[in-house]
Order: sequence, then structure tokens, then C-alpha cells
Amino acid sequence: MDSDQLNFKEKLEAAHNFPDTYHFKFIVKTEHQQVVEKLVDGAEIRIKPSSGNKYVSVTLISQMTSSDEVIEVYKQAKKIEGLIAL
Repeated sequence: MDSDQLNFKEKLEAAHNFPDTYHFKFIVKTEHQQVVEKLVDGAEIRIKPSSGNKYVSVTLISQMTSSDEVIEVYKQAKKIEGLIAL
């Protein structure tokens, strides 16, 4: 784990008492929406398209067991072309 990930892990653990509900929010081109939706099995999914329908905001809400589990989702998300994580 690199220093950025360790820093993020510390912030996650300071802000959350795992297991805890975590909200992932991503913005992606609409053609990649389904890939984002599959990042977290069983997550509640909320979708909001952009005004021009070129992009979509995808919120995934799920019970996470640890900060490491959250970090792993972000690692997988980084592989999606053009994804913006909030």
C-alpha cells in the first residue's frame, strides 16, 4: 500500500466505524454506467444523468466491512476509462 492509500485509509477509519454504510459516487460517460454499477455487489444504486445525457452520476451505497474493502473498490474503479470519483 502506497503512502496515498495509507493516508486515505487513516481518513476512512477516522470518519467511519466499520462495518459501516459507505457511499461511493462516480461520474462516468453513460456507456460505462453498467461497469460502475457492478463495482459493488448488492449495492443500492442511484443514477442521475447529466443535462446533456453524455455523463451519468452513479452513487453506490453499501455496507462495507473495512477501510480495506472501500480502498479495493476504488482500485477497481480506477481501471474504468474516464471515471471521476468524488
